Amino acid sequence: MQKEPEAGGPEDWLASVTAYPVFARQDTLSSFQWRIHNLPYPAEVYSVAVEQRCCVVRTANKKYYKKFSIPDLDRYQLPLDAAALSFTHANNTLIITYQKPKEILAAEQELQKELKKIKAVDDGDGDGECKTQ
Repeated sequence: MQKEPEAGGPEDWLASVTAYPVFARQDTLSSFQWRIHNLPYPAEVYSVAVEQRCCVVRTANKKYYKKFSIPDLDRYQLPLDAAALSFTHANNTLIITYQKPKEILAAEQELQKELKKIKAVDDGDGDGECKTQ
């Protein structure tokens, strides 16, 4: 004998909850950027600060708290600069922006130059297919 669910059916059990905040990183050419979706509070409730080599997002009403590091700065052993950190809020999304330091911008430019060299070498034969013997 199989028990019947008391409320709702199996489709109710699989429904995802869209009310939870979703944290995602989306970098631009000149800045590191994080987006936290599903944060319905007004912009003046949020504060973003630098604490112990981490960025901290909190709300005045204590409904949300998030602490995250920037691995790119750790990799180059660069300090976090509070002046480079900013945020905005629109459409239930908090957008946190950290301007990339000159050292990281220079390293990324160097990497792009190396990638262009590799592409130029790969495109040398023209047909792009491997020849079998």
